[in-house]
Formats: sequence, structure tokens, C-alpha cells
Amino acid sequence: MTHDLILKGGRVIDPSQKHDGILDVAFTDGKVSGFGKDLKGAKEVRDVSGYIVSPGLIDLHTHVYWGGTSLGIDADEFCRVSGVTTSVDTGSAGPGNWPGFRKHVIEQSQARILAYLHVSHAGIYGFDHRVMVGESGDLRLMNPVDCAEVADKNRDLIVGIKVRVGLHASGEQGTAPLNIALQVANEVGMPLMCHIDHPPPSYEEVIGMLRPGDVLTHAFRPFPNAPATAQGTVKPEVLAARKRGVIFDIGHGKGSFSFKTTRAMLANGFEPDVISSDVHKLCIDGPAYDQVTTMSKFLCMGMSLNNVIAASTVNAAMALKRPEYGSLKVGSLGDATILTVKEGKFNYEDVVGEVLTGDRKIVSEGVVLKGKWWHPKRTSKFPKVAA
Repeated sequence: MTHDLILKGGRVIDPSQKHDGILDVAFTDGKVSGFGKDLKGAKEVRDVSGYIVSPGLIDLHTHVYWGGTSLGIDADEFCRVSGVTTSVDTGSAGPGNWPGFRKHVIEQSQARILAYLHVSHAGIYGFDHRVMVGESGDLRLMNPVDCAEVADKNRDLIVGIKVRVGLHASGEQGTAPLNIALQVANEVGMPLMCHIDHPPPSYEEVIGMLRPGDVLTHAFRPFPNAPATAQGTVKPEVLAARKRGVIFDIGHGKGSFSFKTTRAMLANGFEPDVISSDVHKLCIDGPAYDQVTTMSKFLCMGMSLNNVIAASTVNAAMALKRPEYGSLKVGSLGDATILTVKEGKFNYEDVVGEVLTGDRKIVSEGVVLKGKWWHPKRTSKFPKVAA
């Protein structure tokens, strides 16, 4: 067999196969075509010895409706520098502006973009430095009928329904927007992703309504509406939600991740299911920055490298119900991320201003996208070698 590309000699960490060791990975026609030692026969071979090869990173919470919403960033530029091969946009667009997002952004992007469709008609339309309007605060903007219709007709790209609740996103409406979004999710047979910020409603109310396979994002947010008690234990409602299959996603963002909460959760053995950045215009220059920086924070706080990678690959793929993502199994999507773990002293910040000095930093060095070597930061680091 002739492969299009072989990555040779890297430390391959693929949690979907429980593999961690030196191996070659091959790609052909946009898919993984080989996984083993001493693979041969390729049009292009890249020497990645001394580097980590993981499945292409999935950022389950991003905002990449660039030009269509004020919080949107450029997906391709973000992916090139952060090692993300699949950006999942979480509610930037609703049924009223979905066609523009699909035509002008998703279909033009080289990197993969999937989306949760917002139940609000125009998605997250008022999120900016000077204008901050919670789209879920006015129930007249909830558009369940069109949301269900658009989601059903765009199942190739839409993976679920998004809703934002909390004082900033929904004002005094409490769980009413969540109730509407759950009706849509049930109607189309899709999972739901729910944002939570300050009460009302409470963290406990929200997770009590979520179904198996639904995602709570901003899961490790600071007080108020934190998942941990003042005594440093995990709230029993949180444990019950995990037991029944609710997925806990980080969604770092501008205001939704704290070291204090994370220390408490990890001390109790409660790791996040998914690590995501919630990168958007107001946090890409800090405190979130990007996916690998968010991953680095968890590595420095005690999660193993393999679990951190799992939370950004296979676990995210399972949340999307797309097992062909987030894996280097033969036949999977031909995406891979080349990583290093730097050692030293690195300062990390959370959303309440605490600074943590960590001893490691995960760095993206290059990307394979759709089976091709795609915009690595430093091509000379990975020379072509004889096939």
C-alpha cells in the first residue's frame, strides 16, 4: 500500500486505543491508513522523533463565526497556532443567521468546524466590550420551531443545541430558556450544551435538568455557582449528574474557570470529561488564550498528560457522538497534532486573577489536517526523509 504521508518515530499518545509509545502513523485520502512500527511506502515522510503525536485536538467550545458576530475569531488562524483540527462553535449562530455562518465561514474554512445551534434566533449577538446583552433574557428571541428545523436539515455540521442561562445570559428568566432548548433537543434527538453563569438559576437546578449525553459547559467555574462546596467537597448533585451521564466540560473563556474550584474538584478525583478553551475575541489575549494553554493548566495541576490529551480528543469525540474524530485508529479522520511539553517556569492565570506558576507547558508544533501536513509553525523542525 502507498500512503500519502507517514509521521515517523514520534511518541504516539492515542487514548482511544490506550496507546503510548514510539510508533509510525500513516494517512491516505484524508484518513488514517496505518498505525504501527516501521511503516513504509509513502509519498511524503516526516521525521517527528522526539515529539508527541496525538489525534487532532478537538476544542469543544469555541466561537468562530468571524465577521458574523462580534465575539468571533478566525478558525484557521486559531487552529494553526493551537493544534486544534476541529473547532466546535457553541451557539454563536442561531436559526436566524445560521445560513451565513455555514456559507461564509464553515464552508470556507480549511480546519473543521462543527456547531451547536443556539435556540435563540440570532445566537450570541450582543457580546462585546461596550455592548453586553444576554440573548436568553428575552423569551421573545427563543425560536424553537426554526431551531429544530435548521438543526434537522444540517445534521452534517450541527451536533447539538446550545442555550445560555444565568444572570448575565438570561437575566431573571431562570431555567425557562433551558426548558425551551431541551424541547428542541428532544424533538431532533440531539444532545444539548448548557452554559451557566451567576444565579439564577443555580448550578444544582441546571444539572438536575440535563439528560445523559448533555454537556454542562463552564463546569469548573468560580463562586457563585461553583460545583464544589465551601468545605472543598463536590456537591452531591454534581456526583449524581455524572453518574447518570452528564458530560462536564471546562469552557474556560473570560469568566468561567478558577484554580480554586479546580483544586477542589481534582482533590476529590473529579476530573473534567472534556477540556475546552471557550476562545473568543474577549479572551484570546487572556486569560484563556487557546486550547493548549488550557490543557497546560490541568497538566500543571496534577492531571496526567494522557488524561489531558484524552479530554481534548476521544472524550470530546464521544460528546459529539462522532467516534471517527479524536482517534488515530485506521479508518479514522486523518487529523493529528504534533506536541511538545516544555519544562521551566510558566505563569498561568484564571478568570478571577489568580496566577499559578507551573513547571510545564504544552506547545503545539504542527498539524496534520485531512491527511496532509498543514501549516506547521516550523517546517524545518520536521524534515522530509526518504520514503
